[in-house]
Amino acid sequence: MSNAIGNYLLHQSFFSPTVLEHQSRSNTSTSVRGNTFLQPRANSLTHRAPTSTEFRGRRITLQKNKLQMGKMHTILRSTKAVLAADPSSMQQREKFRLDEKVELEVDVGLPTSGSTSVVNIQVTSNSDGLLLHWGVIKKEQDKWSLPQCRPVGTMVYKNKALRSPFVKSGANAALSIEIEDPAIEALEFLIYDEAQNKWYKYNGGNFHVNLPKTEFTTPKISVPEDLVQIQAYLRWERKGKQMYTPEQEMEEYEAARMELLEEVARGASIQDLREKLTSKSGASESKDQFVSESTSNIPDTEKDNQRKNIQAKDTITNFSTDRVQRRKRDIMSLLTKFKPESFNENISHAPEVLSPIKQFSMDKEAHIDGLIMNKKIYKLGDKELLVLVAKSSGKTKVYLATDLPDPVILHWALSKNAGEWTAPPLTMMPPDSVSIDKAAETNFTTTSVNNQPYKIQSLEIAVEDESFVGMPFVLLSGGNWIKNSGTDFYVEYKTSPAKVQKDAGDGTGTSKFLLEKIADLESEAQKSFMHRFNIAADLMDQATSAGEVGLAGILVWMRFMATRQLIWNKNYNVKPREISKAQDRLTDLLQNVYKNFPQYREVIRMIMSTVGRGGEGDVGQRIRDEILVIQRNNDCKGGLMEEWHQKLHNNTSPDDVVICQALLDYIESDFDIGVYWKTLNDNGITKERLLSYDRAIHSEPNFRPDQKDGLLRDLGHYMRTLKAVHSGADLESAIANCLGYKDEGQGFMVGVQINPVQGLPGGFPELLRFVMNHIEDRNVEALLEGLLEARQELRPLLSQSNDRLKDILFLDIALDSAVRTAVERGYQELNNASPEKIMYFISLVAENLTLSAGDNEDLLYCLKGWNLARSMFKSRDEHWALFAKSVLDRTRLSLANKAEAYHQLLQPSAEYLGTLLGVDQGAVDIFTEEIIRAGSAASLSSLLNRLDPILRQTANLGSWQVISPVEAVGYVVVADQLLSVQNKSYSRPTILVAKSVKGEEEIPDGAVAVLTPDMPDVLSHVSVRARNSKVCFATCFDPNILADIEAHEGKLLRLKPTSADVVYSEMKDDELVTSAESNEAPSAPSLSLERKQFSGRYAIASEEFTDELVGAKSRNIAHLKGKVPSWVNIPTSVALPFGTFEAVLSDNSNQVVAEKLLLLKRKLYEGDFSFLGEIRNTVLELSAPPQLIKELKEKMQSSGMPWPGDEGAERWEQAWMAIKKVWASKWNERAYLSTRKVKLDHDCLCMAVLVQEIVNADYAFVIHTTNPSSGDSSEIYAEVVKGLGETLVGAYPGRALSFICKKNDLKSPQILGYPSKPIGLFIRRSIIFRSDSNGEDLEGYAGAGLYDSVPMDEEEKVVLDYSSDALIVDGDFRHSILSSIGVAANAIEELYGSPQDIEGVVKDGKIYVVQTRPQM
Repeated sequence: MSNAIGNYLLHQSFFSPTVLEHQSRSNTSTSVRGNTFLQPRANSLTHRAPTSTEFRGRRITLQKNKLQMGKMHTILRSTKAVLAADPSSMQQREKFRLDEKVELEVDVGLPTSGSTSVVNIQVTSNSDGLLLHWGVIKKEQDKWSLPQCRPVGTMVYKNKALRSPFVKSGANAALSIEIEDPAIEALEFLIYDEAQNKWYKYNGGNFHVNLPKTEFTTPKISVPEDLVQIQAYLRWERKGKQMYTPEQEMEEYEAARMELLEEVARGASIQDLREKLTSKSGASESKDQFVSESTSNIPDTEKDNQRKNIQAKDTITNFSTDRVQRRKRDIMSLLTKFKPESFNENISHAPEVLSPIKQFSMDKEAHIDGLIMNKKIYKLGDKELLVLVAKSSGKTKVYLATDLPDPVILHWALSKNAGEWTAPPLTMMPPDSVSIDKAAETNFTTTSVNNQPYKIQSLEIAVEDESFVGMPFVLLSGGNWIKNSGTDFYVEYKTSPAKVQKDAGDGTGTSKFLLEKIADLESEAQKSFMHRFNIAADLMDQATSAGEVGLAGILVWMRFMATRQLIWNKNYNVKPREISKAQDRLTDLLQNVYKNFPQYREVIRMIMSTVGRGGEGDVGQRIRDEILVIQRNNDCKGGLMEEWHQKLHNNTSPDDVVICQALLDYIESDFDIGVYWKTLNDNGITKERLLSYDRAIHSEPNFRPDQKDGLLRDLGHYMRTLKAVHSGADLESAIANCLGYKDEGQGFMVGVQINPVQGLPGGFPELLRFVMNHIEDRNVEALLEGLLEARQELRPLLSQSNDRLKDILFLDIALDSAVRTAVERGYQELNNASPEKIMYFISLVAENLTLSAGDNEDLLYCLKGWNLARSMFKSRDEHWALFAKSVLDRTRLSLANKAEAYHQLLQPSAEYLGTLLGVDQGAVDIFTEEIIRAGSAASLSSLLNRLDPILRQTANLGSWQVISPVEAVGYVVVADQLLSVQNKSYSRPTILVAKSVKGEEEIPDGAVAVLTPDMPDVLSHVSVRARNSKVCFATCFDPNILADIEAHEGKLLRLKPTSADVVYSEMKDDELVTSAESNEAPSAPSLSLERKQFSGRYAIASEEFTDELVGAKSRNIAHLKGKVPSWVNIPTSVALPFGTFEAVLSDNSNQVVAEKLLLLKRKLYEGDFSFLGEIRNTVLELSAPPQLIKELKEKMQSSGMPWPGDEGAERWEQAWMAIKKVWASKWNERAYLSTRKVKLDHDCLCMAVLVQEIVNADYAFVIHTTNPSSGDSSEIYAEVVKGLGETLVGAYPGRALSFICKKNDLKSPQILGYPSKPIGLFIRRSIIFRSDSNGEDLEGYAGAGLYDSVPMDEEEKVVLDYSSDALIVDGDFRHSILSSIGVAANAIEELYGSPQDIEGVVKDGKIYVVQTRPQM
């Protein structure tokens, strides 16, 4: 290997002792013993036969003895588990029991030609904190080495081992390790449970996994040395271009030779090897420029300098000049997920200790009897100055106070025009004041506050003349004049209307203490960027301690700054290198938070993108020096260049990047002044803004033609210097910072040398060169692939320790930004594109979003869904459009959830801090919206909108899904959420357009129709309620149609729905009477309930179910037993009959609860519904009579059901709490108000409890044996979800899989829609307690679903992956399950002789029916 390689290598130690370091730890450990599969491992772990090579000229002879498996050395250092893969098999799997509840499974895949070995490790455990502590064993070594190929999230532990987090999925935690280095013979590991501080070992030692090898013999074949050199180079790149000793270099060289010989032994010819290796290296033979020659916003002169200064490394690339060959990766390796954190900042912080001035202000405000018009506390170093203006007794009074130690004199005046100095009239001067020219001087007087040891100097001035609008002043203390950041203090007597804000509120959902501190320090921060960045750095510890919401406060503050809502600098001269140093300090701290708190990485990325990079001091100093060189070299020392030079010296800002670009565009256009102003204005810089700088820019540029070339060269070079400090998302400067560059100094101007970031992936410079060569392509597909490949290559580095982590992070942010820009430019490319191409673009943008998102599991499954949809399209699957539509709907839900999460995190801080700082209310209102619009989510949403109509047309979905096809006439009312109006009563017939419908809401009184863009399931509660109430209910997929209906708000419309469409037309008001008369329905029959009596039994078996003891739910399920086909399973049931609740309440042990409940019910009957929650909580205080426990236990056990108490008293308490929650649901708001609407006597409502063992379902279904959308009794309609059925009937977003079956052809189910629900519910073997009231199935009243069914154990929410779900990808399995559901439904309908509403589950392909009732 050439010595030149070593110039870029970084030496790392790969050796560590084995397990001995753990033996001294004080924590617990568990060892696996006694597994007959395990073989003890001796000092050499397994016997290694020596490998000898015989050189004959350029030939190498390999002699390799067979391994002796199963033999032991006589002296054992430690005992290891040995998993030895059988070479004749492609895979080896073994399971180990770690303890009673923890099981380990190791799965080793055998490598094939050109592939890696993969070790899959899975642990079945409830712990969330499992880590794999591991290393590898190389040939002729016993100590651990640390390979370069590592799972995402891997950290280096004391330079001796690697620690990789397992990925949790349900009860399993899994991890895959790819082994690329053929020198690695084995993997060794321990498992560490970080949550319990517990080690899992094998007989006190390591688990040891021998990696499989393909045995081969080869004749004496030579491999050309030039190919060996290329292979050795590739190995060096794969390992991160490390520094090798001569011995290691030779070892690597021979290892490369061995790799090639192995390929020859597998059948490859020398010509095959040559073509393979030279095609890989061909792209690197061209060492041409790094940056594209094509036009861009950055002029060619700057690009020339970029090309010269960015160090392009010799490397092997994996792409051609036209396209990147993307590496195949496991999508799930991108997974990042964190538990949402709860935050109560007001509790976590001690009450603020008020400063003397704040205490004085609070006392003064308490005694002012008028209106406080203005208040401001200024920072005077570590002291403060209060200015308080109030309107009292017809006078304007100004109160001033300070805690300065020396005597203070107020030098002041009055203003009739803001800011002017006019001598105050003598009648308004306080005693002992002195009148001087255009001003007065008054001494402060010293007072104490509430007998505190500190002293306050204060002063009061009363102004009776209404013509004065304010007061300018300065202070004189200790012989020094004190001003406000170099200018006069000025206090307005009236608050400017532009500054009037809505009430800041109480800061709920924010780190209030932090935001108030930021507001207090804002006057100091306004002095300069240096001050602002240093203050932000000082606050980082407090923000991090407050958690994500604290960092959100920093983000909001920095964003207000970046969008020019805050003052950038105020008469304060600061050197550019001081700004750069302050930025560097802040970004260093942000880098540390990013590294140490992975759960905050998404918000840290957003902060860094607003702050800018900063840099080493020399970079900042060059801003100041280089402008002088430009002026001198190009003879442009006056006019605009001098004014800009003065601004740059005084206080450089991000505006300077825009000014520089405007000058370059102006010069490029042959001095067109209109181009100069267009660039400025397009980037938010107006003439007024230029004049507002402390060193104002008055002049326009005016250069000579002979200055053009020099200015383009020098300003282009200067642009990089400006971007290096101010721009965090500029791609070219980010690349330069990572790959390194050097600028020589000129005269007094300092030189700059930025060293390359160490450890960048092999071929990465060429990949970036590809990106920059295509950065402005009109057709952006290849560019997007290159950008995403670069981000994927960077991703592992973002999880590793690196002293240049922030430079890598800024590069990733810049690549992310470039993706967004490219997508927006590529919209035109998609105008006539095929659906497959649009889906490919969507998948690329979704991938980009997952690479930036903090919790990306749902997005990853969306991405997998898009890949499957594209595959279905290519294979001409007839369902591709239906499936793609479900993925599109899920992706939209994911984006909506992301937007809502941003809003909850950021908007409260934006509103609270914006109010404190007087930020423009419009900017506050759209704060979160603008952040979302600036990200990849907005690009993805636009692409989805483009694809949606194509999919609907292809799948024949139309623009509507009609859930309840009822004609309606009413006035249009628009509401954000159905939930917010469900208890409202409309006085006239109303067509409600609700933008959000979750599925559990009630239909409000007076509503004749509900139209929504949301997608509730056809069989959800709200859908059933709409059909039962004869209310038109439909989903509109076309936003233009819905917008047109919304535009008719307040007008009268007629809706005529069919099974797949809704026709609407405007009507006149006088037509309403005629329509109402013709559609007048017969009055609903009066409803009444019969109060049920307690039978004297606390529990009954299913054979004892009667209508006097239990509701229809229990009776129907008992009736099915033995009457349906044997393959339809019916769960065993027992029940707590009617009257049990009342009997428990009357028990002596519950007397206090009964009295409390009686009092609360009286208040409820008086119309105060706020007591419903307290009633429910009171029911939960009930104690179980011993006789109830005894009878329930006997009935459950005699029925073959498990008794919870057998698992301990705690398990019975869980069951008892679930029973009480069912009873308490009688007082749910929705249920209680529903009974009031139909005038049911709530006291007569009795609640039995049906007890069933939970079937741990793979799928759950709901069936209506008459199609509810069309009313067609010849077809069955059903919906299926993954997991438990609560996601189907409850308020869980997304759609279920839906299908119909014709009753005369039950074996031919027809898919109507694929599932888009992101969440599935799963549960351990458990008991469920189902509500079964006497009011659920009254004719004319749909009480089903109003009351709760409560499992004993909490369900686990699992994010669903449909791309690997058999119901989606296996057509035969899907046909079998759906057909079985249809056949079971038809049998049950025939048994009852009427349409049925059936619920059931599927487990291991078997059908279970858990309840049936008449279809309403």
